[in-house]
Amino acid sequence: MRSLLLALFVALTVVACKTKPSTKVVDTPKPKVENVLDWSSQAVIYEVNIRQYTPEGTFKAFEKHLPRLKELGVDILWIMPIHPIGKKNRKGELGSFYASRNYKAIHPDYGTEADLHELINAAHSMGFKVILDWVANHSAFDNVWAIEHPDWYTKDSLGQITHPKGTDWTDVADFNYDNPDMRAAMIDAMEYWVRKFNIDGYRCDVAGFVPYDFWKDAIDSLNKIKPVFMLAEWEDDKIHASGFHATYGWEMHHIMNQIAQGKMKPQAIDTFIHKDMKRFPKGAYRMNFTTNHDENSWNGTIKERMGDAGDVMTVMAFTMEGMPLIYSGQEAGLDKRLSFFGKDEIDWSDLSKQVFFKKLTKLKHHNPALQNGIDLDNYRTIATTNPNIIAYERKNGDAKVVALLNLSKTPQSFELKDYPLEGKFWDVFADREVELKSGEKFELGAWGYRVFSNR
Repeated sequence: MRSLLLALFVALTVVACKTKPSTKVVDTPKPKVENVLDWSSQAVIYEVNIRQYTPEGTFKAFEKHLPRLKELGVDILWIMPIHPIGKKNRKGELGSFYASRNYKAIHPDYGTEADLHELINAAHSMGFKVILDWVANHSAFDNVWAIEHPDWYTKDSLGQITHPKGTDWTDVADFNYDNPDMRAAMIDAMEYWVRKFNIDGYRCDVAGFVPYDFWKDAIDSLNKIKPVFMLAEWEDDKIHASGFHATYGWEMHHIMNQIAQGKMKPQAIDTFIHKDMKRFPKGAYRMNFTTNHDENSWNGTIKERMGDAGDVMTVMAFTMEGMPLIYSGQEAGLDKRLSFFGKDEIDWSDLSKQVFFKKLTKLKHHNPALQNGIDLDNYRTIATTNPNIIAYERKNGDAKVVALLNLSKTPQSFELKDYPLEGKFWDVFADREVELKSGEKFELGAWGYRVFSNR
């Protein structure tokens, strides 16, 4: 959430760029993640910014986009916070989505309860899963709980409710998780949306700022209602033990930015992937992305951060281990920073990028080699004759995907070393079958890519 997270995760990013790529991950994985949902194994997640999605900024207006999103190939709709926004200490004209004034209410600008029911029912009828954004770490200063139960919040030396320590989030009040009544009320509020609106889970904001034992209790309670999908905005292997299926791939995202800016070598990706797969438990989902609401609003557009490397990094996000994310407007080539605290509409006049994303989602769904979840037997680095090239194989039984990525701003030629890529494959972006021969020489343009599938 916001700029603090960037500093936190950049500080944690330590990658040995000169490490020689290995051909296989051989470490023993940690205990397997439990309660994996079958429907999520090859799912693609899509972040919905209701305020900025349409001129109306409503559930009803967004609902009209569902057929297009179904065609795009997304599976999970993550809807950013829908609650009324606090007015006390508000930042900007409309305030932060993450400053809730009432956890059991809907922001009137977005619509009514009936409108939300209609949206969720329509999404479910089309095969989507719907998860809501949940902010358990803090609320607005004028949240109904702050008024009725001030003891549920952290106090400063003067006994006043205060914002989260070490942040500049002065528009939100920090919860006191030592208070059992507050914990019970938070779980009750989370259960409310599952019971009443039949949502399918939550994306949990700054999840690491909340005690892990709370998440364990909350997720156990939710799963008694229905199996829920849980995404943590955090990057810690230990949080999966609380019941989270997916965690943010912040470190990989920052490495992508650094490579695109010429500040890291391509080998940093391979080094990170091997470290990550050894660190996280088997079956854990890592969410891969080139942008999201925080990155777009606070750190820049894909073009600003990655230049011409945006597409190759997106291909990597879809073909590496992990669940890929598409943010609102990416399929329309979103090239502006959307206001965080005000109204700022997405321009949908050019959907030419939709074709690019459809090819990636189709591959993700069609080839089981691209299953979500850490699996040491599923990923293999392919050595090449050119250090600017990252090449890897994803494999699941007989299913195979091979990605060749030029992570440089100049054209590159190369051959694969000790990997006989031969036989008939589908060239995903050329949309045709090709027959490859062992020892074949490849050429890729600046930030170019080729992806081959045997399915």
